[in-house]
Amino acid sequence: MTKTAYRFILALILPLALAAACTEKEPTEFTIDTESVEMGPEGGVASVRLSSPQRWVAKTQSPWITVSPANGTGPAECSIIVDSALTMEPREGFVRIQMEDSGERLDFEVKQQGFESQIAASVEKVELDSYAPQDQRHFEFRVKANVPFSVVIPEEDRQWLRCSMSELKLDRGARPRTVTVRFDWSLNYLQEPRTTTISFKATDPQQTVTRSGEVAIAQEAAEQIEIGVKGDSLALLAISRSLNCMAEFDTAERMEHWNGVEVWKSGPDKGRVRSAKFYLFATDEGLPFQVKYLTAAESLTFFGNANTFLKDLEPGEHISELEQLKRLTISAYGLVSLPSYFKKLKNLEYLDISGNNFTSVPQLINPENFPKLRALIMNANTRSTVYDLSNTVKTDLGGLIDECPKDEQGRRSFPERLLRWEKLDTLILSVNYLQGGIPDFRNDPDIPRWTEAEVSACDTLPARLIGLPKVLPNANTFSINLNRLSGELPEWLLYHPKLDIWLPDVLVFYQEGKDQDGNNAGFSNAPANLDYYYREYVNKKYNPKNQETR
Repeated sequence: MTKTAYRFILALILPLALAAACTEKEPTEFTIDTESVEMGPEGGVASVRLSSPQRWVAKTQSPWITVSPANGTGPAECSIIVDSALTMEPREGFVRIQMEDSGERLDFEVKQQGFESQIAASVEKVELDSYAPQDQRHFEFRVKANVPFSVVIPEEDRQWLRCSMSELKLDRGARPRTVTVRFDWSLNYLQEPRTTTISFKATDPQQTVTRSGEVAIAQEAAEQIEIGVKGDSLALLAISRSLNCMAEFDTAERMEHWNGVEVWKSGPDKGRVRSAKFYLFATDEGLPFQVKYLTAAESLTFFGNANTFLKDLEPGEHISELEQLKRLTISAYGLVSLPSYFKKLKNLEYLDISGNNFTSVPQLINPENFPKLRALIMNANTRSTVYDLSNTVKTDLGGLIDECPKDEQGRRSFPERLLRWEKLDTLILSVNYLQGGIPDFRNDPDIPRWTEAEVSACDTLPARLIGLPKVLPNANTFSINLNRLSGELPEWLLYHPKLDIWLPDVLVFYQEGKDQDGNNAGFSNAPANLDYYYREYVNKKYNPKNQETR
């Protein structure tokens, strides 16, 4: 660059620099762009812009307010961070921005709303199928609340909808916490949908809830099943499905060829189910409602529920609608009681409720309710085997253990009402916890006696029988072995006309263990053999001596 050019440039720049040096710098004002910050109860972050000619610092005495950055020099954008509220009341605080050198300061308010008292569900509507496997019959949703509450299900809907809820921990004051609510529902066996509305109620009746919702529940109607052959097949499949049977029916075959199913071969119910058997299943409920459609069935069998000894079930109301039933087996199912409507089955001739968990024989099982009943089978109702009932800490043993309470004299006795059931031809009560002695009925005026006329009319009856109590005269099977019975065998039993066909050595006389009073089970006069018996019944067909002389 030439000297001339250099001088020219310098001449241009120098006046400009002098002019700038002579101009006074405009001072920066101390300002903020807001007078207040408002925040909802959930808290959050707001931005505030400030200008300052010197170093500044932000201060607040409210622990729920944080300013970031809290100091600086010159202009800045500060974040005002507000914590979630802890009460239902609004609160106020303030932030002060102060210049360090001059002490000049600016304040602005921070206002925060309090929480509403609330019980708010995460859903407004739930739709349910009429059927689902038992382990899928539930739904959940979350409820946000800041007051203790309960779930309100209309009373008429509590039979099919039940609620459970985890603990609501209100550990942050009025800040709403979330809790999971679970509902278990039952099958809809009606031919119409059902609906209900769930609401929420504060535990404290004095508590006013500002915001609360409801949840509508709708369940579809049950599958339509018409009475008839097709309806029977659908009912069988539905029952098998509901019970979770291990073996399924082969629907490729006609119903009459399904395993365990027998159909009527003629008559008005031709082709319909006459009998059906369901084996090896897993359910925690009573018999499926579809049994009520088997209106032509004479015999039904349900046997073999998983973990039977853990169950506490009833058979359900629907089986009671089959008033035409003659034979019913609900064995190893987990039953502990029979509801009152069970007595509608007045045509039953055979009832097998063995292998369940009964602690006593249901009172409704009597001749008045079941006038046609001939066979009652209630063996093996023990949940577990206890040899010595007087030396155990186990409870809820089943086994008809409550059937023989002590009388005023401290004695226990076999359930007499069953022995008075004259028309029974089969009574099986083996492998239970029956205790005490067998009543002799010697002085009981309500028990008929064997008469001389009856004995004379039958060449197999001995004179020894005359005057003895006529107990269970039609019983071809009487089985009470492996209980905790003791005392003396009464004469009516020792000389019963059918004792020999009862296999008494095994099925009557043989007891085991100790009862609840510590007494050894077993009859003090149990005979070693039946020689005494055949000396009286000389014309008995099964008399071994008669067999030898033929």
